[in-house]
Amino acid sequence: MDVPKAIIVLAALFGLLFGIDVGIITGALPLLTKQYALSPANEGFIAAGVPFGAIFGTFVGFYLVDRIGRRRVLLLSAGLFAAGAIASALSTGALTLGLSRTMVGVAIGVSTLTAPMYLAEIAPTKYRGAVVGCFEFNIAFGIFLAYGVDWAISYADSWRLMLVFPLVPALVCLVGMIWSPESPRWLVMKRQEDKARSALRLVQPRISNDDVERIVTDIKRQHPERPEEERWSRLAAPKLRPLLIFAVIAFFLQQFCGINAVLNYAPEILREAGMEGLSNQLVATVGLGFVLAATGAIGISIVDRIGRKPLFITGFIGTSLSMAVLALTLQFLGNDFAWLSLVSLFVFVFFFGISLGPLPWIYMSELFPLALRGKGIAAACLSNWICNWLVVFLFPIVSRGIGTPETFLAFAIFCIFGIWYSARYAPETKGILLEEVVDRVSAPEAGG
Repeated sequence: MDVPKAIIVLAALFGLLFGIDVGIITGALPLLTKQYALSPANEGFIAAGVPFGAIFGTFVGFYLVDRIGRRRVLLLSAGLFAAGAIASALSTGALTLGLSRTMVGVAIGVSTLTAPMYLAEIAPTKYRGAVVGCFEFNIAFGIFLAYGVDWAISYADSWRLMLVFPLVPALVCLVGMIWSPESPRWLVMKRQEDKARSALRLVQPRISNDDVERIVTDIKRQHPERPEEERWSRLAAPKLRPLLIFAVIAFFLQQFCGINAVLNYAPEILREAGMEGLSNQLVATVGLGFVLAATGAIGISIVDRIGRKPLFITGFIGTSLSMAVLALTLQFLGNDFAWLSLVSLFVFVFFFGISLGPLPWIYMSELFPLALRGKGIAAACLSNWICNWLVVFLFPIVSRGIGTPETFLAFAIFCIFGIWYSARYAPETKGILLEEVVDRVSAPEAGG
């Protein structure tokens, strides 16, 4: 691979931070509920602090990413991750912890907008799906790592140790980004073409001079001379509107498949399925995290070979079937079939990991032209975080209101809709130069 591995790993580490902060609350929440006698609403408030903060982080990232550059925005995100980890560990109750988790969410919102954009802009075309997919893989690996930390620390009954753990990778990211190059595409956009050429040669050491000049020329061609060409209204143009709609709905479906209900409340779900003991529940949760990480690695290894669209359809087929089996098992078979509920969860996570997990992130980093990339990605990220917040906050309330089986059946119905939608509207961007995606992906394929 032409892109130096250190730069890819460093940028993708923001996905690791995302995953750790999402996963770490899973083990901490039962301990917090025990210590503070949390109500379902308070559980939702704490767990949903991250996606709620990420909504605001998306606005912060969008405002800054084209003004100060991708690198500086990622530096800001790393600093917020570190501060949020410290504040969470020092919290004194549900309110302060919820606010601290919201700070972490702001950091995640900033990084999820910026890191995939940065990775897409430094990656060679033929590896772009895998490189951007590294971000999602690290989210999955971070969740697995957090579950392992939760299990190890659960014996000490210390939720504070769990919540301070993300400080370590946050400091690694903070130091590493100081020495990282800026995106060459942002440098061209700011008319720093010599620096852009140097950055391209740094991140793609084997690139030819002709390819450097061709990429710089293509970037300049995409960058508008008039400010009005960068307005939000351009996303409503016939070529771009279907791409925007698709990116937004892709994240809507990613969240309403139920993944973050499973990831945030796995011990409670397993207890309802008949698995006794917090330690046993956390061990099973670690297993779910391992499957998510392993399948994420499989997904990024095949996405540039078999294409985005077939993988997306496959993911929805697998998640719809497994969610339906889980719902029916909980409703009709009861605790004697806890093993079938666990198998259903593993199958669900498998299909999510190879498909629904990485693909929306890959799509959003590819579908928009340079001048509108920040706006398009911001819209997609807002869809992600608003839907994420709704699922995480409402799941404990809704599942105790209408029942957990019925809630999972609703998730299965969303996945069934995803089969139709991805078959009808998912575009194929495999092997297309970033600057050529809009021209080569036809509007009917994208949606709208």
